[in-house]
Formats: sequence, structure tokens, C-alpha cells
Amino acid sequence: MTNKAGALICLLACLCAPAATAGTGRQTGARRKVKGRAAAAAPARRVVKTERAPRPSGPLSQAVVANGFVFCSGQLGSDPATGEMVAGGVREQAEQVLKNLAAVLEAAGSDMAHVTKTTVFLADMNDFAAMNEVYARHFKDSPPARSTVQVARLPRDARIEIEAVALVKKD
Repeated sequence: MTNKAGALICLLACLCAPAATAGTGRQTGARRKVKGRAAAAAPARRVVKTERAPRPSGPLSQAVVANGFVFCSGQLGSDPATGEMVAGGVREQAEQVLKNLAAVLEAAGSDMAHVTKTTVFLADMNDFAAMNEVYARHFKDSPPARSTVQVARLPRDARIEIEAVALVKKD
């Protein structure tokens, strides 16, 4: 692991860990006292599975919920009912990708309005405008932060893949 990656993990751990209860001397969440020394509590982590999105084709989860965040694996333009890629080009695949992502988020207790960051992987950056048109329809009011990159190849020769991080909705 590089120093930058280690620093990022440390920063995320600090940001996601609940703070000590102010003025009470008690600690909540991430750390508790065990025989005079602090011990890390087991992090809350839940794997998300839904039939409304394509099943993963490898050793990965559709999403993981941890510390109030939903970490969604990349979604392709596969129809969850058939397992086949939708017909058409990047527009049709982008539409299906975002439907699949919405289904995973719903199963995780979130929705598209709570997405904070996406990463879009394109097989061809010339598809950017078409992807952006579809993407804009799904993130109208307050779009999340986003990175878009061209990759050499995507699984199943897809034209697009999108992964996301979202907040869990408060009841």
C-alpha cells in the first residue's frame, strides 16, 4: 500500500468513526475501553443483495453498507431478468446502468438523490456526450461529484460502467 493510500484510509476511518460523547467521559461507536486500553469495535457492515439488479459475476457484492454510506460496485447495462446486455449503444446501456444502480441503492436503504460520488468508466470517450445526456436525466437537482475515465476494456465488452457512493437515507 502506498503512503497516499494509507493516509486516505486513515482519513476515512477518522471521518467515519463516531465521536466521543461530549462531556460525559464515555466513548461511543468506534472505540471502547477494554481493561485500561482502547480497543477497536467491530465496524458495522452489511452486504446488499437484490434480484432487481444483475447478480455479480465474480467474488464481489452489489453493494456494502458501512457507517452510514453505501458503496456500490460498478453496474453494467445488463438486464437483471435475462442477464443479457441491453440492445443498442451507450445511451441504452447508460439508461440500464442507472436503473440497476437505483435498484441496488433502494435495496441498501438509499436512492439516487443520496448519491455523493460516482465514477463513470467509458469504453470510448467519444461516448461522453451521449452518456452525459442520460446521466443528467437521473441526477437533475443536485448531481453528485463525478469522475469519468476511458478504459481499455470493460467486462462483457460493455460501453459503460458506473460505480457510486451514497448516504443511507435517514428515517
